Amino acid sequence: MILNTVVPIPKSDFPIGYHSKILSLGSCFAENMAAQLDYFKFQNTANPFGILFHPLAIERLIDHAVSEKEITQNDVFCHNALWHSFDAHSDCSRSESDELICNLNAILKTTREQIVTSTHIIITLGTAWVYRHLETNRVVANCHKVPQKQFNKELLSIDAITQSIERITALISQANKTAHLIFTVSPVRHLKDGFVENQRSKSHLIAAIHQTIQKQPAIRHYFPSYEMMMDELRDYRFYAPDMIHPSPTAITYIWERFKDTWITEDAYKTIDAVDAIQKGLAHRPFNPNSESHLAFTSKLTDQKAMLISAYPFMRF
Repeated sequence: MILNTVVPIPKSDFPIGYHSKILSLGSCFAENMAAQLDYFKFQNTANPFGILFHPLAIERLIDHAVSEKEITQNDVFCHNALWHSFDAHSDCSRSESDELICNLNAILKTTREQIVTSTHIIITLGTAWVYRHLETNRVVANCHKVPQKQFNKELLSIDAITQSIERITALISQANKTAHLIFTVSPVRHLKDGFVENQRSKSHLIAAIHQTIQKQPAIRHYFPSYEMMMDELRDYRFYAPDMIHPSPTAITYIWERFKDTWITEDAYKTIDAVDAIQKGLAHRPFNPNSESHLAFTSKLTDQKAMLISAYPFMRF
């Protein structure tokens, strides 16, 4: 008996391996998938400017990085005793403006290097709802708890999102013509916008992505995270207690589907070896000085050394 509908996903002709370099950008679900790549010790970097929910924010980060823009005092502001950038998440905020500016410029430089060297760039779009700062008439990446009266809330049209994705891909191609772009829509429900409004938002994102990837199917791809959550995992037990975010079980399930379709089979043995080491490192013995535990740690050390000799970038 089949108790759910499985979303068909073709196996990629350009899979990710341990020699691939991955840049993950976008919503908090991008960080969920990046955490899986990090756990299994792939060469992955996620959200250098912090979580970015909508395409215009991702576009601006990539534009600033590729064009080597310098952040200046005019690009930051002070609110609630912290200095912020409307283009970055509050995780980047600092108590001193000079520190913030220095950090953001360093991040942009590193991000440009990552764009140039990446084999795969995963872009997860979370919402089509944006906030426009009235004083500057700019759509912001993060409001930083600035009073809402200083913003207008807008729903990006399909055309506006399509144009933004086209600019994102053009900017990346300008720096790296061979990188494969994997687009996905976050399954996180933005219910603060409203139930109907969340569905409108997701539908705009999905329609825009598919309008763009069909133009360059050789380097633009779609991974159906949202569709899997809505169909394969259509049950509230797959949500966290907030009923908004996917549960750890759902995240693991979606990761397994991603692994099946986007990770090269040559990497599976290494994935298993890394997983065994990670579980070994997480083990808490009853007696750390026992002979059996000392033998266990010695074996674990040898396993780590063997992997690191094959993949020097790995750190445990």
